[in-house]
Amino acid sequence: MLSKLIVGAATAATLMSGVAFAQSSTVNGAAGGAVTGAIVGGPVGAAVGGVAGAVVGTAIDPPPQKVVTYVREAPAPSARVVVKEKIVVGQPLPETVVVTPIPDDPTYAYAVVNDQRIIVEPSSRKVIQVIK
Repeated sequence: MLSKLIVGAATAATLMSGVAFAQSSTVNGAAGGAVTGAIVGGPVGAAVGGVAGAVVGTAIDPPPQKVVTYVREAPAPSARVVVKEKIVVGQPLPETVVVTPIPDDPTYAYAVVNDQRIIVEPSSRKVIQVIK
């Protein structure tokens, strides 16, 4: 009975600390998930928890408000860009879409696709946010 209480308390503490570090990297997410999984389910739980933690750790941080404002107010390109693929956060834009760097923050770029303004990571072309 006491061991179940200790395991439960350790699990709760580990899960709550994950909320506090929601902006951690994939490595931290994987490590935290593995520790939690090991406490609850032993070696198999560590493996499953590591994978789940890595997925949570890859969550995309939203861009700063100044970037969102810039993308909202930037003039749209003269040529309309239409793609058949659905634009999904976390997935890269098709290579046919031209992305424009944001002058004040080169860690972000944007594109206007299917009449939607999209913030992307320039190096990977991964969609970070779709502005509505």
